[in-house]
Amino acid sequence: MREFGIQDENIFLDKRSGKDFNRPAYKRLLKKIKPDDTLVIKSIDRLGRDYNEILEQWRIISKERCAFIVVLDMPLLDTRQKGRDLTGTFIADLVLQILSYVAQTEREFIWQRQAEGIAAAKARGVKLGRPPMKRTELFQDLLRAWTNQEISAREAARQLHVDHTTFLAWARAE
Repeated sequence: MREFGIQDENIFLDKRSGKDFNRPAYKRLLKKIKPDDTLVIKSIDRLGRDYNEILEQWRIISKERCAFIVVLDMPLLDTRQKGRDLTGTFIADLVLQILSYVAQTEREFIWQRQAEGIAAAKARGVKLGRPPMKRTELFQDLLRAWTNQEISAREAARQLHVDHTTFLAWARAE
């Protein structure tokens, strides 16, 4: 972005997934962008990973906001090009649709590979997630006091150094 000449205060970075456009930096960018600005994106999958949403956001930025878009790794997707004939516009639209499709497909493949990896790990006996918390000897005394309405669930949980929902789950399991 800096090589393109973009100043640091105009670089918007999101740490969240591109699965949707509900990202803080993207929302700030959309509020700030105005006619004749140029949005520079490294690659189309950095914009988003949902086919329909990429096309919709592209339309909003280029048509509603009247801003230009440049995709650095795909020169065909440079809306700054003036005098583009109908064939050039058609090719750019086609490339955008293909790349948007590829971005969404890759996201779906990632989900599938992740699910397969989790299933394989479970089949090997790997325990996923945090190990269950151990109940201390104090739990039975506090459970009795809570059952007799001598203390609240929150107070019992505080003394056990757990969340009150954990205490209540333990109490239900008894």
